[in-house]
Amino acid sequence: MQEKAEAQHILSMNSVEVLYDNVMLAIKGVSIQVRKGAMIALLGSNGAGKSTTLKAISGLLKVERGRVSRGEIRFAGTDITEMLAQHRVEMGICHVIEGRRVFEHLTPDENLIAAAPAGMSRSALEAEKDKIYEYFPPPGRASQFAGRLSVRGRAADACHRARLVTQPSLLMLDEPSLGLAPFLVQEIFGIIQQINEKEGMSVLLVEQNALAALEIVSEGYLIENGRVVMHGTAEALKANSDIQEFYLAAARASISTTSSITVGANAG
Repeated sequence: MQEKAEAQHILSMNSVEVLYDNVMLAIKGVSIQVRKGAMIALLGSNGAGKSTTLKAISGLLKVERGRVSRGEIRFAGTDITEMLAQHRVEMGICHVIEGRRVFEHLTPDENLIAAAPAGMSRSALEAEKDKIYEYFPPPGRASQFAGRLSVRGRAADACHRARLVTQPSLLMLDEPSLGLAPFLVQEIFGIIQQINEKEGMSVLLVEQNALAALEIVSEGYLIENGRVVMHGTAEALKANSDIQEFYLAAARASISTTSSITVGANAG
């Protein structure tokens, strides 16, 4: 039975705890599973432990003086709990960190070249770039530095590099909607959904914008104070009264406020 479950799940976290500085317990017994080819959302307020969960999976805790103190993380059937981050990348895990970090003094195209795996041929690189630009057309002018792109352009450029670096089997995105207007959130999420459907890439999406996330994922986990407090299908979570009150209502209020500001600016 365990072998059958592992064959279905590309990622499994089992009762994982994370300590920072050997003192602060950031996540407490978190267990999540991501099926192959599925899109899963991690929902929760700021500071709930969502980003820490992703860093535990990608192996980036060490640079922030964090470590997995208990539990197990398995990827594609292999225990990666103590594995170095670079080896996790080689296995097919890609983590797009919150903030859409790019090489600001390179153009979008140069960012892609810089992210190309060692030994990739020019023809393979060009073919991969063409495929990426089908999803995300080149943002801004080709000669424009990435640091001067719009928020939307930087988001696209960060996703470009993530797609190219590992051609991953698991793509983890931390707050891709951060700072985007509602219509751009829909655009970015729509493209992520296309990548998932066309290429069968598993996606683990960290979001505060529950309204947008639950429209594209199949299921979600709600994290509060470092613990998973709810898990279910997207439809079940959208119908849950607590989710509606604390997350969906807030998201709708944000959209309404943004629309009012836009209308006011146009009227002026």
